[in-house]
Amino acid sequence: MPFALRRAPFVLFLAVAAALAGCGREQKGPGGMPAFPPAEVTTLTVQPTSYPVSFEYVGQGVGSKDAEVRARVTGIVEKRLYEEGATVKAGQPLFQIDPRPYQAQLASAEAEIARAQAEKSRAVREVQRLRPLAERKAIGQKEADDAQSQAELADAAIKAAEANATEARLNLSYTRVTAPISGITDRADVSEGSLANANQTLLTKISQVDPIWVTFSISENERLKLERARTEGKLRTPNGVGYQVEIRLADGSKFPRTGRINFTDARVNPQTGTSELRATIPNADGALRPGQFVRVVLRGAERPDAIAVPQVAVMEGPQGKFVYVVGKNDKGMDVATPRPIVAGEWTTVEGRNLWLIDSGLNAGDVIIVDGIAKLMPGAPIKVGAAPPAAAPGAGAIKPAAPEPAKPASSQPAPPATDASKPAGAPAARPAPPQPAKPSPAEPKK
Repeated sequence: MPFALRRAPFVLFLAVAAALAGCGREQKGPGGMPAFPPAEVTTLTVQPTSYPVSFEYVGQGVGSKDAEVRARVTGIVEKRLYEEGATVKAGQPLFQIDPRPYQAQLASAEAEIARAQAEKSRAVREVQRLRPLAERKAIGQKEADDAQSQAELADAAIKAAEANATEARLNLSYTRVTAPISGITDRADVSEGSLANANQTLLTKISQVDPIWVTFSISENERLKLERARTEGKLRTPNGVGYQVEIRLADGSKFPRTGRINFTDARVNPQTGTSELRATIPNADGALRPGQFVRVVLRGAERPDAIAVPQVAVMEGPQGKFVYVVGKNDKGMDVATPRPIVAGEWTTVEGRNLWLIDSGLNAGDVIIVDGIAKLMPGAPIKVGAAPPAAAPGAGAIKPAAPEPAKPASSQPAPPATDASKPAGAPAARPAPPQPAKPSPAEPKK
């Protein structure tokens, strides 16, 4: 057989293989990059509605009453009568100061009263004796007047002695130091045997924690921003009872009781540029303690006619925050278009975290909320479902569900030469024919 005829089957095989390889090669997009299928995304249509908003600050607990327990008389502290850190009632004994010096002072004052009373008795008797003599002109009038003055001086001496006795009795009572208010005690600042000076030595502190106060501060910039929003009608604040104060503990848990703001400082701290506010919280079980740091959440305000998007849809770029909006390219295909936005407060509706948008979005805009990780600006996308116009309320933030993919078995594979078939699909590529091996009996040329 001629050599050309023997090579014909092999040349035919190479041509078929080359054609099949060309059909299986990936299609190239612009710039030689592989043309990936459009990313499938989930969208929602935004509509303005009213959303509740809250404001969160860092707060610290303080006692609604804080009292410093100081020694009111000078003496040696004999005994501590309370358990440090325990809750005490008003009037409960806390310390005992050595009472013996004051007992002696009281006894001396009482003796002075007795002496003054005896002196008064003598003066009265003298007046009674001299009065008849003065009436009969047996003695001079001056002598009678002097006797009457002595009686009056004796009466004044009794009152002075009684006042001294009252003071001594009061000092004696001060040797037993009692709690001025009910609350939680601090540690004792002095121990037994220490000298306590009157009105100087701090013995301990007591804080009343039911109710407890929580102080927090708001910056001047934020206060002006909220006032401006309220004036422009973009913010409704609660009237009458005011904001509801919610407390978040350090572990993120919610305190079971809420309170109200009971003080707003009209002054601005020149060192921090903030104004102080104070809330009162019921705290019968003493769960909140003075000095404890908490998160203060003010609830009750709302944003009327506001636009909100899920927090997952908001991205951060070099120029600020943005979202992807569904747009059209010159071929009429759906594409992902970045849209810069100005985000405001966070809010939560039915357990969903939303970001209120101050500017950048309009009613009816269709934004992408799922599949963002696969997007490129201007790249074609496949919208999971046509986003209907969302009604105000909770429906305005419900994303459209993506269209479920059909089972692979129900989609017949197109021919391998069909250009719409993604390149490299093994199911559509026929098995290449095996080349015929030359017969061993044939001599090689």
